Amino acid sequence: MTGAGIVEDASPAVLGRVSDPAVGLALWRRDRFPGAALAPWLDALPAGRLPRGRFLARLGDVDTALAPLLDGTGAPLALAADIVDLSRRFLDVAGGEWVDLRLEVVEGDACWKFHRDHVRLRLITTYRGPGTQIVAPIDAARALAEQRRYRGPLYEMPRHAVALFKGSGETCGEGVVHRSPPIAGTGQARLVLCLNLPSAASPKAWVPI
Repeated sequence: MTGAGIVEDASPAVLGRVSDPAVGLALWRRDRFPGAALAPWLDALPAGRLPRGRFLARLGDVDTALAPLLDGTGAPLALAADIVDLSRRFLDVAGGEWVDLRLEVVEGDACWKFHRDHVRLRLITTYRGPGTQIVAPIDAARALAEQRRYRGPLYEMPRHAVALFKGSGETCGEGVVHRSPPIAGTGQARLVLCLNLPSAASPKAWVPI
């Protein structure tokens, strides 16, 4: 995926380029994903047993707050380690010490419409199923207007690739247009990690018991 406002690389350093006013999305391809052992486990797990949940926590508490979401799923340690690592990388760029973390299972056409997120920055990766679909800035207006009729260029993020992108809350741009891939009726289930900064929509802060 290339084009104005979009950068990609196999190195995690590319995520920092989203701080450039001219960049709307930075994509880390993760060609050598360290948690490759996750794929067989995730693909074999019934959708109803996939880990899911949401919390707002300090970076240092993410590992502990994440444990109840993974409990009973038999999740390899690599999953928690990767989520903690991505939380750190997100805050390294976005700033702050709190992360709004959502691990979501999608089985239908949730968020199938092309849209911009009302956030400053968001990080997304897909652990199972097809990845988020992204439209280059030059085609954004057409995708938003045509929706299901849109047949222009479309980029589907590879599994495990990491996107850090600006939403419509970013003052230096209008935000990246994207959607969840329509999968209703296919029998597929997606497992998506979404990281945001704290906002009015965030849950109450997680506190150690």
